[in-house]
Amino acid sequence: MPTKLLEGIRVIDFTWAFVGPQTTKTLGDCGAEVIRIESATRPGFWRTTGPFKDNEPGLDSGIPFALFNTNKLSATFNLAKPKAIEIVKKLIATADIVADNFAGGTIERMGLGYEVLKKIKPDIIMLSACMHGQTGPYAEHPGFGNQLTALCGFSHISGWPDREPIDLGAYTDLVAPQFNVLAIGAALDYRRRTGKGQYLDMSEFESGLQFLGPVLMDYIVNKRTANRMGNLCPYAAPHNAYPCDGEDEWCAIAVFNDKEWEGFCNVIGNPEWTEDPKFSTLLTRKENEEELDRHVEAWTTNHSPDEIMEMMQTAGVVAGARRTIAMNMGLDDPQVRHRRYYWELDHPVIGKYYGRRPSFLLSKVSFEMHPAPLIGEHNEYVFKDILGFSDDEIEELVIEGIIE
Repeated sequence: MPTKLLEGIRVIDFTWAFVGPQTTKTLGDCGAEVIRIESATRPGFWRTTGPFKDNEPGLDSGIPFALFNTNKLSATFNLAKPKAIEIVKKLIATADIVADNFAGGTIERMGLGYEVLKKIKPDIIMLSACMHGQTGPYAEHPGFGNQLTALCGFSHISGWPDREPIDLGAYTDLVAPQFNVLAIGAALDYRRRTGKGQYLDMSEFESGLQFLGPVLMDYIVNKRTANRMGNLCPYAAPHNAYPCDGEDEWCAIAVFNDKEWEGFCNVIGNPEWTEDPKFSTLLTRKENEEELDRHVEAWTTNHSPDEIMEMMQTAGVVAGARRTIAMNMGLDDPQVRHRRYYWELDHPVIGKYYGRRPSFLLSKVSFEMHPAPLIGEHNEYVFKDILGFSDDEIEELVIEGIIE
């Protein structure tokens, strides 16, 4: 039995930015051999985007690229040259999966669409992930997760009701890779059972939009347009981030039902105000939410965030302490350290940094983390060991500008 989940699976990776690299990173973290197709003369987004090691820009010194591309190999091709495309096709003939996340139609115009690839490798699995999928009026609409998050509607409902929407960043970019990996897993299982490959046309818009199902249904059925509500929730009270003892210390608390309300009251010592009829039901608590929050704040300011979180969780109440970046990395969190979510890696240019393994653990296989590759680091392996070119032929490809 393989020691890694996807051991023996080869992935040809044309992806860039976040969604695609994060998808193929997960495959690599699970043991697949992921070969990034890159170009030193036309490097991908994260190769040229900082922050950089020692603030010195370089194709191998970008921190984001190192984070999103662990457990991958790198081979450089000038895909503007037809001969490079033909060599890539030979490489694809040895692969199981091809992945891209260009705007709709781009990979086809490069001469590497699914109809072409399945003639080369009939059981190939191809993933194309872009903003709106490969068909429809917006198929060729390019963009990043920040724009797509707004297009889906997440930005509109995020923030305070009396202010402009906040910038959520590339929220949809965090959602889409999970769907991509699951779709690839299902396609691998289908191929195992039937011997047939598949083309996976993944719309990042649709992957994100399904999380707005209740908001969309409320509009369709009740004609209500959702708006920003800060930290509040229509079906919970108290539900907010509350100031705690210390400078800029906060703890989020959420009470969804009467049983949790009882536990919450017990934790804070059942003060007299909790017996007031205006707080006796969820409905009345929602109607008097501003006053309720003032009472809660008067208690939370006397306790630390971790103390509140532990007391509330013990009582069955949802609560979470605010975390700094260092805390979120788990460097001082015994639970995260125990699960070894972050691995200390040693990169030839960046030096030591922390890479993330997948958020899940599997009982019958293991994970092993390796740093992101230098650009073109594995050219010899790809061109010589896989494709069978001689040293002289490889030298000629460099002279011709095929390898760059």
